[in-house]
Amino acid sequence: MRELFGQYQLLLTILIFVPFEQIFAARPQKILRRGLLTDMAFLFLNGWLVLVGVTAVLAVATLINQSIMPSAVKPAIGDIPYVVQVLIAILIGDLGVYWTHRVLHAVPAMWHIHAVHHAIEDLDWLAAVHQHPLDLTFMKAGSLFPLVAFGFSTEAVGAYLAIYYWQSWLTHANVRVSYGPLRHVLVSPEFHHWHHSSELEARDKNFAGLFSFYDVLFGSIHLPKGRKPKTFGVDHPMPSGYPALLAYPFKVWASKQKRDDPSAPRRSEVA
Repeated sequence: MRELFGQYQLLLTILIFVPFEQIFAARPQKILRRGLLTDMAFLFLNGWLVLVGVTAVLAVATLINQSIMPSAVKPAIGDIPYVVQVLIAILIGDLGVYWTHRVLHAVPAMWHIHAVHHAIEDLDWLAAVHQHPLDLTFMKAGSLFPLVAFGFSTEAVGAYLAIYYWQSWLTHANVRVSYGPLRHVLVSPEFHHWHHSSELEARDKNFAGLFSFYDVLFGSIHLPKGRKPKTFGVDHPMPSGYPALLAYPFKVWASKQKRDDPSAPRRSEVA
């Protein structure tokens, strides 16, 4: 039943975002763009790999909730009304996304994982799934671990995941959508497209997934008015196929360990 629900959800996503991008395109781009087959591989194969890592993370978080978390915390969380729980879960989850995302950019060893996501040069809704399984696992750990450890209800965590699911498709979509005065409060496609820009001024900016005010608060926002990014990707060679992209960070790590090669790509050299 869950697999059938997932198929319907994917079909709905396609029916929404393909015409949405054609009507409100931010840049001219074909539906059958380059790299489409690779992204389809990410879409259908990544889930099984991520499931293993996320299951382990949630198991540890549950253990902490049951054996380490102060006994007064769980009933306090449980007494919070559902709607308020969801709002708090979204705030905490996105704060976790912000900092794990920032670590992925700041730590060279972690960047080699995250570079797989930034390698895409034709940004659209499907780019949301173009991520290494280790990248996805780390990001989900940052957002879900505190929620499960504190004992937020399954329904509240599920609501947060559903909102983040659709937000991820939207922020990568090739659409011209402006949030006006809310652009420094909520993450828009414009905001996240700057994060993927290969232009020097935009590097290591705009880490939040839902609330752009986190980037305002921590000094990492880049959202110039009246301009939009022109190019995406990284400025060093990246493989193009799914298996090669999965192997990419491991090859870089092995190369650095074997030769201590200073020429291996670092975050300071890429978008």
